[in-house]
Amino acid sequence: MDPAQPNPAPARPAPPGAPARPAAPAADAPIRRLLVPLGTLAAVGSAFAYVGLVDPNEPGHYPVCPLFRLTGVYCPGCGGLRSAHDFITGHFAAAVHSNALAVAGYLLFGVLWVLWAVRSARGLPLRIAPSDRQWWLIGSAVLIFSVVRNLPFGSVLAP
Repeated sequence: MDPAQPNPAPARPAPPGAPARPAAPAADAPIRRLLVPLGTLAAVGSAFAYVGLVDPNEPGHYPVCPLFRLTGVYCPGCGGLRSAHDFITGHFAAAVHSNALAVAGYLLFGVLWVLWAVRSARGLPLRIAPSDRQWWLIGSAVLIFSVVRNLPFGSVLAP
């Protein structure tokens, strides 16, 4: 013990039923804060790796879209697996042709994941709270995409 420093007061135990005090932050806190973003990246990366290895263009590997099977109408997700396969194998034009909305989603996920990881490493929360207007705009964009890809002039958006 350093004689220049006063004796620290001994820690008193918490009374029964009182919440425990949080532990002092450890040196590995930035790593611990990155566990959830890294786990999410591992899960998404594993799914992309599987789709990259198992080609959805070959019949029998994945189920057919139920909406397309029953009605012949493309939903907003139709072509998403083919798009992911093309994206992960580096065929970006084919990925956009299979499902342009999905490619935009992959890119948006990448940007948001980097933002999430950086903020988590710094101990800051990531708060994304779209307004009602923004949700309506997102829903409208998905609906317009779905309708246009099923019309003759929008066939370029069809998978």
